Amino acid sequence: MRWSEIDLDSGALALPKERTKNGRPHTVPLMPLALSILETVPRRVDGRDHVFGERSPAGFTRWAETKRDLDRRLAGQVKEWRLHDLRRTVATRMADLGVQPHIIEATLHHFSGHRRGVAGVYNRSPYEREVRAALELWADHLLAIVEGRKRVVVPLKTA
Repeated sequence: MRWSEIDLDSGALALPKERTKNGRPHTVPLMPLALSILETVPRRVDGRDHVFGERSPAGFTRWAETKRDLDRRLAGQVKEWRLHDLRRTVATRMADLGVQPHIIEATLHHFSGHRRGVAGVYNRSPYEREVRAALELWADHLLAIVEGRKRVVVPLKTA
């Protein structure tokens, strides 16, 4: 994540096509929880644009080492997991909260399923309002877990 891609005033992360897996630009609305975290991250005085990462000019690069350390600290407390499982968990739990599959795909910036074939050719909507609503629901869900309370945001209704 780069500071130059973040607009704190509008609350959005704009990833250029060069930095996405599918080669398409992607704008992610940042919820208040994400913004509050970003506001605590000090800007580097050496001019580096990356938000996270201490040693490399390329940003955070120590995924394997950090994951091993986290696994050691969580040993016996959680099932074995991989970093990619986080995306799967978010997608699955958003579905459990009532977020429709095509909105989950838009949130994750996937172009398969609903956004492929004829539907993808004719429907080019980025579903901005729906993605924002899904991320608000997800942020509230996470905060409810962390704070030990009931969710405030009402889950989306399914047909």
